[in-house]
Amino acid sequence: MAELKLRFQSHHLPLAQTFTIAYSSRTHTPISFVQLQWGNHVGYGEAAMPPYLGESAQTAESFYSSLDFSWVTDPSDLEKVLGYVQSHRLGNPSAKAAIDIALHDLHAKRLGIPVHQLFGLNPANAPQTSYTIGIQPLEEVHTLLPNTDPFGLIKVKLGGGHDRQMIDLIRSYTDKPISVDVNQGWTEKEKALEEIYWLKERGIVYVEQPMSKESTMDMEWLSQHSPLPTIADESVQRLTDLFELKNYFHGVNIKLMKCTGIREGYLMAKIAKSLGLKVMIGCMTESSCGIAAATQLAPLADWVDLDGHFLLANDPFEGLSFYEGVVQLSQLNGLGVFPKHLIWDDQ
Repeated sequence: MAELKLRFQSHHLPLAQTFTIAYSSRTHTPISFVQLQWGNHVGYGEAAMPPYLGESAQTAESFYSSLDFSWVTDPSDLEKVLGYVQSHRLGNPSAKAAIDIALHDLHAKRLGIPVHQLFGLNPANAPQTSYTIGIQPLEEVHTLLPNTDPFGLIKVKLGGGHDRQMIDLIRSYTDKPISVDVNQGWTEKEKALEEIYWLKERGIVYVEQPMSKESTMDMEWLSQHSPLPTIADESVQRLTDLFELKNYFHGVNIKLMKCTGIREGYLMAKIAKSLGLKVMIGCMTESSCGIAAATQLAPLADWVDLDGHFLLANDPFEGLSFYEGVVQLSQLNGLGVFPKHLIWDDQ
């Protein structure tokens, strides 16, 4: 009788260039990959763990090592298996997301369908993804601008002290739509509103996480007065956060690494829409494995920001395609991506 076998391996993947946001910079990103095997079928998953989330290779590996799948007789019972994973320990959302992603990949491969068909989603409804420019010296931003040419939307990180110069420089290069992500970098609501009005005049589409996640009253005021949609990122993690969030933002950025994977990400998108919230599907700095997983939910989104794999110096997965600004939903079985080489040791 087949058994559900788990393998995992951690990596510290280098970025193509230093990536800076309002409160941190990094040149590498910690990632762990998992493999779930049932008979001849193998599913792949990924946990991307930027330091601010409090996870690490050590916490992920501790979580994986503590799992016991010996009781699993049918890995297609996703509710039962993922219910066990969710309740096994508190925390570890990225590690849980890796298991969730691998299980969905495995399940869809056994059925002979792409993962998005499990949810009845139409690839034609997937929006174009944005390309992200971090906080950089202006002379470096200038050299990055050609990278945005294949993309229909540009995302700019603000909060570095030269926000307006960044936008003006990009505007001198292109008239494409721009979104901005402040990563909690603004501290005064009146000043934030002034900046948003200035941004609207320059064709900005939305403003992501303009103020601290602790400043709920200021965010409520700002969203009430803002001429642009405000989108929550650091202020939201799991499904239960949505019900209060609707009072402070116009939309939500759903990231699989924060919400424990595809299963909850799908529920968050559906419930967010029912609450009248705009839906954005985002990512961390991830390989094509994690991006492919988030892409499965792209048809549910108003906007997507799924460019994390473009920021890596070397993507260890392949199979994810990009055409006319859209990260394409594969018609291959499962996630449609595969490791370029062996990325884990035998356990």
